[in-house]
Amino acid sequence: MHCDDARLNALLESGDATAPDAELTAHLDACPRCQARIQQLAGESSWWEEAGDVFREDFFHGPSAVVAPSAVVAAIDPSLPGDVPAAFEPLVLDFLSPPSHPELLGRLGRYEIERVIGAGGMGVVLKGFDTELHRPVAIKVLAPHLAGSGAARARFAREARAAAAIVHDHVLPIHDVDSSGSLPYLVMPFVAGRSLQARLDDEGPLGVKEIVRIALQTAQGLAAAHAQGIVHRDVKPANILLEGEVDRARISDFGLAQAADDAAVTRSGIIAGTPQYMSPEQAQGEAIDHRSDLFSLGSVMYAMGTGRPPFRADATLAVLRRISDSMPRPMRQVNAEIPAWLETVVDRLLAKSPRERFGSAAEVAALLEACLAYLHQPTVVPLPDSLRAVAPPRVPGRRLRRFAWTAAAAISLAAIALVWTARRGEPISAPATESFIAEPAPRDAEWNDAIGPAIRAIHDEIDRLETEMQN
Repeated sequence: MHCDDARLNALLESGDATAPDAELTAHLDACPRCQARIQQLAGESSWWEEAGDVFREDFFHGPSAVVAPSAVVAAIDPSLPGDVPAAFEPLVLDFLSPPSHPELLGRLGRYEIERVIGAGGMGVVLKGFDTELHRPVAIKVLAPHLAGSGAARARFAREARAAAAIVHDHVLPIHDVDSSGSLPYLVMPFVAGRSLQARLDDEGPLGVKEIVRIALQTAQGLAAAHAQGIVHRDVKPANILLEGEVDRARISDFGLAQAADDAAVTRSGIIAGTPQYMSPEQAQGEAIDHRSDLFSLGSVMYAMGTGRPPFRADATLAVLRRISDSMPRPMRQVNAEIPAWLETVVDRLLAKSPRERFGSAAEVAALLEACLAYLHQPTVVPLPDSLRAVAPPRVPGRRLRRFAWTAAAAISLAAIALVWTARRGEPISAPATESFIAEPAPRDAEWNDAIGPAIRAIHDEIDRLETEMQN
C-alpha cells in the first residue's frame, strides 16, 4: 500500500474502532510518514495553518509560528532549488533534542533552535541561537534522506571546507561544522535581510545603479572564491543574500561548489545547479571552470534588469536546450530603462562559449566598479573605454525641455497669427504656387518683422538637435 491521505482522512472521520482497515493499520505500523501525517490531520486546523506558514516563508524572512518539534514536518525535494517550496519527502525534525524553553523547537548541540527559515535540495535551514557565543545563527542540516549517501555527505562536507576557505565581505562565512553525527550540519551567521530573489519577487526589476552595485559585490565575492580554486556552480538570486538596510550582497550556499581540479563527486552524469541560471557547458554536463560562474552572474544581472531569468520554459529539459542553443530576448526590449552599455556587459557574460566571456570575475568587478563610479558622477567620471563606443550620446534633459518649449512656442505663435488675422477680417491667403511660403503683404510687414525671427530660430534649433541626435 502507498501513502494515501484520503484513506487516513476516512479513518479519522469514521471514528469507528470496531471495524478497522487491516491493510491501513498494518501500513501505519510500519510507515513513519503516515504516522506523522495522521497526527497532522487529527490536529486543529488553526494550528496546522500556523505550521504551514512556517514552511511557506522565503529564505531568511520574518518571524513565524512556533510549534512542537515532534510535530514539525518540512517537505524536501532534492530536485528543487532552495527558493522553491517543496512538497515531496517529509522531514520530521525529531533529530532535535528537547528544547530548554517551550517556545523553542528544540536543541542541536549547543544551539537552541527557534524556527525553520528555509529548505533546499541538500537539507533544511534553521534559525538558532549560539548559547556559548550568544549570537543568532543559521544552521544548515543535511536532509535525513541524504544522510545515508556517502556522496551527499562528501558534498556537504566540501561545502563547509569551500566556504571556510573564502574570507571576504561578500561571501557568507562558516562559523562551525559537525559531520560526526547522524545528521551533519554547518553553522553560518544569521543574515538580517532577504535574498535577492525575494526582493525581485516583491519589487520587480531593479534600477541601474542597484543592478551594477549588487553585481559588483557578487563579482568581488566570486573573485575571492575563484582565487581559492572554488567554482560556486549555483549562482542565482536565491543564493545572494542582501544584508541589512544597505542591502550588502553576500554569496551563500556553496553546497554545489567544487574545486576546479576535483571532479570525483559530481562527475557522475548528474547535472548540479539551478537550470535557469546554469551555463551552457554545465547544462551539457561538460567540464566547467570559473567562467561558468560568470555566465550565471550574467543571468542574475539579466533577472535584476528584467524581473525574470533569461531562459524560461515549462520543462527543465526545454530550459537546458534554450541555454545551450538560444539567445535570450534583449534586455532593452524588456526594459527600456536599461542603458546600451549595461546590455553589452550582460551579453558578453551570457556568451555561449567560455572563451568569449570575460577572463575572470576580477575583470568583471573592475569594469563594474568603473561603471558604478560613472553612474554616481556622470559629468566627472567617463564610462570605461570598452563601453563608451556602444553607449549612444545622451541629450541632456535641459535641451530636450528647451526643444519642447520652442515647439510649444511655435504652435502658440501660429495660433496667435491665425486669430490676429481673423480679427482683422482678412482671409488667410493660400501659398503661392512657386513657393511653399507666401510672401507677406506690405500691410503685414509689422507682423512679419515680429514673428519671422522667432520662426527661423525655432527651425535652427530643431536642425541642430536633429544633427546632434543623429551623431
